[in-house]
Amino acid sequence: MAPLIDPAGLHALQGPTARPVHLLDVRWALDGSKGHGTYLEAHLPGAVYVDLTTELAAPARPEAGRHPLPAPEDFAASLRRAGVRTDSVVIAYDDTDGAPAGRLVWMLRALGHDAAVLDGGLAAWDGPLETGDVRPEPGDVPARPWPADRIASADEVAAGDALIVDARAAERYRGEVEPVDPRAGHVPGAVNLPFSQNLGPDGRFLAPEALRRRFEAAGVRADRETIVYCGSGVTATHDLLALEQAGFTRLRLFPGSWSQWSADPARPVATGPLP
Repeated sequence: MAPLIDPAGLHALQGPTARPVHLLDVRWALDGSKGHGTYLEAHLPGAVYVDLTTELAAPARPEAGRHPLPAPEDFAASLRRAGVRTDSVVIAYDDTDGAPAGRLVWMLRALGHDAAVLDGGLAAWDGPLETGDVRPEPGDVPARPWPADRIASADEVAAGDALIVDARAAERYRGEVEPVDPRAGHVPGAVNLPFSQNLGPDGRFLAPEALRRRFEAAGVRADRETIVYCGSGVTATHDLLALEQAGFTRLRLFPGSWSQWSADPARPVATGPLP
């Protein structure tokens, strides 16, 4: 299925003869201002809360970044806790820009599980909301290893064989500010495609044709691999899903992203507006 779905498409998926649909709420903020408490106040009917920090990432460590991918067994346990089954479709949403939900959707799609982001998030939903916690019957998804063709190491980023895309805001890419990670700047040779520019004024993703023009202008090609990173491997998935929506397939995530790269003093750093 496509990596994005609108409310009308979600309603269609929830028809009486459709496959099981699991709604997962991934509201999250780096400063802790959003999370399970926000979910309890109002969420899509039947949605289960998934915590990005504890369920979609392993503990931070310098050699792996701030949000390393969790061990396959841990991720599978989180999915089973959320009720996800092998025959289900997962629709994830948040209430910001789609990046937290995108992290979960990219992880599922990398493992071959049908999943999509609700385009526009909570604000786009046109149905009722409910309060309180949802505790589903446990799911049955097995642990599956992260596929090597969907993730890239720091050495593979440094090799220069792929186009490297930095999904962070332009001022962080240029090295003018660095609020979180050890050093400011970007991976030498990386082009900057801030994930926020995948969205239109309505908070929804641009049309596939517009996304494709944006990426092609930056040098993305169908016949060359593209590796995407951000600060810690969360917002990079927003670019990866947008690239997929635009028709590109040779895509990989650098999970450790800038938080891993900048913590290694042996890795070079570039600053300024050019790769």
